Amino acid sequence: MLDKVKPSLASFFEGTNPTPPVHLGTRYDTSGNFLLEPGNTVVSHLVQGSPSEAAVIEVRERIRAMSDADRLAFTPISSLHMTLFQGIIEYRRRLPFWPADVPFDASIDDMTRLYLERLEGFQPCPPFRIKTVGVTPNGLTVAGASAEDDRILRLWRDALSIPFGYRHPDHDIYVFHITFAYQIRRLADERVSAWQDLFDDCLSFLDREAPVIELRPPAFCSFKDMKHFEELLVLG
Repeated sequence: MLDKVKPSLASFFEGTNPTPPVHLGTRYDTSGNFLLEPGNTVVSHLVQGSPSEAAVIEVRERIRAMSDADRLAFTPISSLHMTLFQGIIEYRRRLPFWPADVPFDASIDDMTRLYLERLEGFQPCPPFRIKTVGVTPNGLTVAGASAEDDRILRLWRDALSIPFGYRHPDHDIYVFHITFAYQIRRLADERVSAWQDLFDDCLSFLDREAPVIELRPPAFCSFKDMKHFEELLVLG
């Protein structure tokens, strides 16, 4: 059965990845409740009321309707976004995930105020468009709608690394995504075909109904947990 799973999905199943989900116990618990995990970030939220948002929500609902979707902890629809650049977060106080010129014990609120100051006068890069390139139990994998859009996404990340003061190890290979849920438990191996069929159908659906996913301009946000991202400064 597992030989039918695509490489991009292998990590979600028990037989190919028996290790516990990385954020379980810090970001959310075994009951699917989200825990306090403050930080900041730059994201583009979905355009509320847009046809593409409706299509994305439909895919989210199809995943929630799966019989074993109780192995997933779903974030609220209102939180749907694409992360453009990862800010700092409470449980990642170390290099290279933190600016080298700021003490590791600086409070999250102080870091957010510092970044608001550093982002004053930030010159935005051009706008970009995105499309879905994959569907997983966690949500959508996305990329630039064209090669030029891909280039602009990377421009944004390079530009933002200056005021944020670091580049994560995956800076140049970061996989853009829209998160629906986090895994509480890996999916059962005998469910590979059912999930793979669902993802193939959902990808075809999005290709038809939302070839471009409409996003709001990038914004610097603060958060207490994964349920809400408060826009503090629109950068676009």
